[in-house]
Amino acid sequence: MEDSLIPTAAPFVRRVVPYVVAVVIGGAGVGYAVHEHHAAQNLAAQNEQVTAQLNATHSQLDALTAKVNDLATRSETAPPQPVPAGTSTAKPHAATAPHPHAQDSRYKKLQSQVDAQGKEIEATRTDLVSTRTELTGSIARTHDELVVLEKKGERNYTEFDIQKSKQFQREGPLSVSLRKANTKHQYADLQLMVDDRNVTQKHVNLYQPVMFYVPDSPQPVEVVINDITKDHIHGYVSASKYRQSELTAAANADANAAPGSTQTANSNPPPAPRQKLPVPQ
Repeated sequence: MEDSLIPTAAPFVRRVVPYVVAVVIGGAGVGYAVHEHHAAQNLAAQNEQVTAQLNATHSQLDALTAKVNDLATRSETAPPQPVPAGTSTAKPHAATAPHPHAQDSRYKKLQSQVDAQGKEIEATRTDLVSTRTELTGSIARTHDELVVLEKKGERNYTEFDIQKSKQFQREGPLSVSLRKANTKHQYADLQLMVDDRNVTQKHVNLYQPVMFYVPDSPQPVEVVINDITKDHIHGYVSASKYRQSELTAAANADANAAPGSTQTANSNPPPAPRQKLPVPQ
């Protein structure tokens, strides 16, 4: 029985084997074609990158060449400087030769002018800040200076010590929350609650007054930081001693009292006329 099956399976195997071999060869060919395609794409992308770099380099070289030609043209067309009387003209080429450091000296001169203008702008900004401080009040750098300001009686001062937290701490007419304290550069980021409004004030420098106008206040409220340590700030809040409504009411009372006093003075009866005495006979 087994011997009869072997001759029957042999023709089937011979017919299937060529197809299997063809499939294997075809798969290998397709894989090789895909591999070559990816390799060609990678080479094309690299060629494009190299071409773009070469084009950029050529454009830079062209720009530098144009600048050099422009400088050479300017040096050639520049009029020769007049030679003072009495000087020797034995070396005429020295007067017309361009100075190698002329461009550098002009650049340094321009840079020095820009730096000087920057310093003037910074000085003007500092003067504006100091003028605003003088108009609104002095800045206390220590507790003793704060006591001196408080003795003047012009404003109310509230000192505070605030740790870094997302919670607000009530200080005077507003609430303060410290979000960041930079001890290296001496500034702090604050979150303020002013008249039920959340206000973010970042990069508040040391001794820099932060001003806010609140309702019914004739002058702005000031927040000043005079000490910055790790996750901690110390400072004070300064506010006007009197409200705008109180000042207006006092002014109206004085205005109403003035005419009343004048009328009272005018309501007194005039003095009686003097009687004439009879002339003796």
